[in-house]
Amino acid sequence: MPGGKLLVNRPALRTKDLLLSQSVISIEGLNKTYDSGFVALDHVDLEVPPGEIFALLGPNGAGKTTLINIVCGIVNPTSGTVKAGGFDVIRQFRAARERIGLVPQELTVEPFAKVWSTVKFSRGLFGKAKNDQHIERVLKDLSLWDKRDSLTKELSGGMKRRVMIAKALAHEPEILFLDEPTAGVDVELRRSMWNVVRRLREHGVTIVLTTHYLEEAEMMADRIGVIQEGRIALVERKTALMEKLGVKRLTLKLAGPMGQIPESLAPHELALTDDRLGLIYTYNAATGDSGIKQLFRDLTAADVAFTDVDTKQSSLEEIFVDLIGSQKEDA
Repeated sequence: MPGGKLLVNRPALRTKDLLLSQSVISIEGLNKTYDSGFVALDHVDLEVPPGEIFALLGPNGAGKTTLINIVCGIVNPTSGTVKAGGFDVIRQFRAARERIGLVPQELTVEPFAKVWSTVKFSRGLFGKAKNDQHIERVLKDLSLWDKRDSLTKELSGGMKRRVMIAKALAHEPEILFLDEPTAGVDVELRRSMWNVVRRLREHGVTIVLTTHYLEEAEMMADRIGVIQEGRIALVERKTALMEKLGVKRLTLKLAGPMGQIPESLAPHELALTDDRLGLIYTYNAATGDSGIKQLFRDLTAADVAFTDVDTKQSSLEEIFVDLIGSQKEDA
């Protein structure tokens, strides 16, 4: 092909190979068994592409923190391989760790250090060249600039949490782990922190977070992973997960209070609201047959008058509780 590059026939990449080549975090066959015999992780496979916000959900003791600590090189795995930014976290620890920022659950800051110096020191730990402009930008983004000369012991719990995030961002990581980052943080601060997370994602930083505030995962995450008893139960795009497992709730506001639901409407499994001024109809939108048309016909036939209709989809929290509950029943 004159003037162009020679095209070489190459074997097509399998789906798994393609995913691995695009992943900034790659986990295969990861197991962790402690000396006590407790199995914290059981054959975990996970791929996270660059620039994604990935939420890892699960009950206490499910293995979330153990998984994060292994990727960050704090805990050694029993078996399996983990790569961060293309580097093996065991054999190439330093190169892998340089690409990771970690905000742990525990508030661990030097009480007698000033905010500016503790964040600047964290950058130096990773061998990064001095960059006061970056430190200033991080502190301003986290609303810490006015506190830069304060001792960390003088800060509130929420402010200390911000300092920990600033420390994790000091060396400009491409992967940021947030383990329960907004625990004990007020609503206003939580919102400002998530604005920072969005900006980081816009600049290509991959975010992995665990949280008990499921509305945050619903609002922020691109994909959701659920871990249960050390195993990854599922990994789905947030929208697909809500479509698959979520239900919709149709509430009809009645023209007047209803004593009891007419027997002719029994097939629709309706429920009355507590004030008896509404009828609730629940259906799975993913099935393609909502049954709403037939419901309206039957309501008309039963002479049920309503003045308004409201539709609401299940929240991620409701889906998560249902999923964990169904897995316990299957066990």
